[in-house]
Amino acid sequence: MTDVTFIDVLTTRHAYVLFVLLSAIGLYMMIANENLVKKVIGLNMFQTGIFLFFITSAYRVGGSTPIVKSGGGPYVSPLPHVIVLTAIVVGISLTAVGLALTLRLYAEYGTLRASALREVIADE
Repeated sequence: MTDVTFIDVLTTRHAYVLFVLLSAIGLYMMIANENLVKKVIGLNMFQTGIFLFFITSAYRVGGSTPIVKSGGGPYVSPLPHVIVLTAIVVGISLTAVGLALTLRLYAEYGTLRASALREVIADE
């Protein structure tokens, strides 16, 4: 049995490390930032990390397209790719709606800070 160290995982699994970094940075941006535009950017980074995870998990060494031919071997499942394409469309729509709401809030209240918006809305 071989011992796998943390350094071995970091040096061989680049995409998973990038997935964790993107997701963590995006989640931190959504939680820690007061600026609504930065929250939307954090949401996009988090989504990109999830997309990367799905695509990376579908990868197979020596895999081919799932077309039936003689001499079956490993193939790459198209399902994660289809899910990610759908998620990209949903993510773009979510970003557009989020930015439109942010623009409307700025036009109405003159600020993009979440705490200031909470105070203004509570006073109304």
